Amino acid sequence: MELYHSIIRFFELGGDVLYLIAITTLLMWSLIIERIYYFIAEHRNVIRVATETWEARDERRSWTARVIREALVSEASTRIRGSMPIILTCITLCPLLGLLGTVTGMIQVFDAMATQGGNARSMAAGVSAATIPTMSGMIASLSGILGSLLIRRRIDRESELLDEHLTMDH
Repeated sequence: MELYHSIIRFFELGGDVLYLIAITTLLMWSLIIERIYYFIAEHRNVIRVATETWEARDERRSWTARVIREALVSEASTRIRGSMPIILTCITLCPLLGLLGTVTGMIQVFDAMATQGGNARSMAAGVSAATIPTMSGMIASLSGILGSLLIRRRIDRESELLDEHLTMDH
């Protein structure tokens, strides 16, 4: 229960932008977990279908065969990449939302200075609302970079393996 109250207090100190950062982070990590699940459960089937389709062809040397091979590799690579562009967008968006929180927090500081003449207590809430979202956005982005790096390496490796596996000779 104390953890719950600490989290609520953190969100109150950080302002409304913290909710946007939390939603973006949740989306980002949901998609990262979905990509991990894809490689564990579905990837083999995608590669198997592409390989079987290619191996079922009688000839593999013509221009048509080359185009079909490129289409198979492209389709499988698209399935392998999956939601990676959205993950990268979320990684980029988190620090920007943190900066938005900084701006809104500084507006609170300037508002407190204008209405209360520089009262330190009233300015402290604005400073807190300015720094917490910045820190949260950076931490969320860094965590996403770590997760996406592992997935990107796997995507690159699997795409290369598929390209090498579907040979033109027959």
